[in-house]
Amino acid sequence: MVYTYADADYAGSVDDRRSTFGYYTFLGGNLVTRRSKKENVVARSSADAEFWAMALGICELLWMKIILDDLKIEWNGPMKLYCDNKSAINIAHNLVQHERTKHVEVDNHFIKEKLDSGTICTSLQMF
Repeated sequence: MVYTYADADYAGSVDDRRSTFGYYTFLGGNLVTRRSKKENVVARSSADAEFWAMALGICELLWMKIILDDLKIEWNGPMKLYCDNKSAINIAHNLVQHERTKHVEVDNHFIKEKLDSGTICTSLQMF
């Protein structure tokens, strides 16, 4: 089983109010990659910050799929992406752009494409 936990600390920096995102990727229950980084821009909402973390977590899962393919390890079924923000998950599943979320349109289409193809599935996971 391959899965990633993605999370963000919305406006956590007291100096510039930028968020910190992070993700942890597991393969068969073993931690194989992790990353945390302060975002380059200020997120407008907690959903934005979580959504960016989800997009980067999906990129990591896709990279893991390439590695598994190169190692001739067959993987059937979707890889799981866990996120603790219901708004970010709802935005990912709904391509209807609202005025508040139009600035995340490119990431939204990227995530929606991976969800629709069955490559990735999301789950609300409270950490």
